[in-house]
Amino acid sequence: MATPWSALADKALAGEVSRDEARAVLHARPDETLALLDAAFRVRRAHWGRRVSLHVLENAKLGACPEDCGFCSQSQRHASPGGEAPIKTVDELVAGARRAHAARAKRYCMVTATRGPSQRDLDVICAAAAQIKAELDIELCASLGLLTEAKAQRLAQSGVDRFNHHLETSERHYDKIVSTHTWRDRVQTVQLAKQAGMDTCCGGIVGLGETEDDLLDLAFALRELDVDSVPVNFLDARPGTPLAGAPLVEPGYALRALCMFRFVHPRTDLRVAGGREITLRALQAFALYPANSIFTHGYLTTGGATAAADHQMIRDAGFELELASGEAVPADPAAVAHVRRGSLPLVT
Repeated sequence: MATPWSALADKALAGEVSRDEARAVLHARPDETLALLDAAFRVRRAHWGRRVSLHVLENAKLGACPEDCGFCSQSQRHASPGGEAPIKTVDELVAGARRAHAARAKRYCMVTATRGPSQRDLDVICAAAAQIKAELDIELCASLGLLTEAKAQRLAQSGVDRFNHHLETSERHYDKIVSTHTWRDRVQTVQLAKQAGMDTCCGGIVGLGETEDDLLDLAFALRELDVDSVPVNFLDARPGTPLAGAPLVEPGYALRALCMFRFVHPRTDLRVAGGREITLRALQAFALYPANSIFTHGYLTTGGATAAADHQMIRDAGFELELASGEAVPADPAAVAHVRRGSLPLVT
């Protein structure tokens, strides 16, 4: 007998969803989709109302990463030969933040392709963070690889509000995807970011060849870590990587996965992230019922929806934008139609 989704929403609001109940969400029948989304929305609405926050990624340092993450085209082991691109300048990173603010994004995230930040890279990110905070009302996130305690503290002191470092998948499945560092290395970096006073943004990728148990392990490991934000990505397999040619996640399953993460993480900032556009296609607006935030202006090495298109989707679905100030404002595609993402440096 299927789990009554409305009853599961009650349990989620009380923080009592079990692993078996989370598994049942992944097995919901197609004709239960609307009932499942309605139940997930009850949980989302209790903590986030009808607000949607926009997040913008900035690829601060491209390619030649020494790590071998099997899904990533920025690994020097998967990309065509070529030198490492230098980190963007402080002025370039501040300009990216201005574009994100003009798009009415709540958060701007500076990302580098690296094992961990060098001293020079850290100097640039911290200088940019200080200038952005002095000029703009926008929240700042950084994703710079593995951290030490001292580097985490310096980022927090410079004005970085949140640090992003994904677990990607379960501990059991991790070494099938990455060999140059461990799942536990990632957990340690999340803990160091939290100890330094930053919020933690930590999620994973659906579609890495994981089992259902791997996906459940990831959801509950993130709950145990008590992270502040959970981005859920769907694999957009990159040419030249070990996962090239992997199939797209089926859109119905993608929605069920988002609902499962919402029930397991009722209060968390749940983001539908990379692969949203090509995985969900015409069903993208349905993702706003379990998730309360999205990336706009594309991703690190792939394009995505424009700010105007995302504003239109949010407005058409009856949601509103949440700004860094906490103010809720109407989505306005016309007001952001002029905003363009900076040049997208695709990795071959």
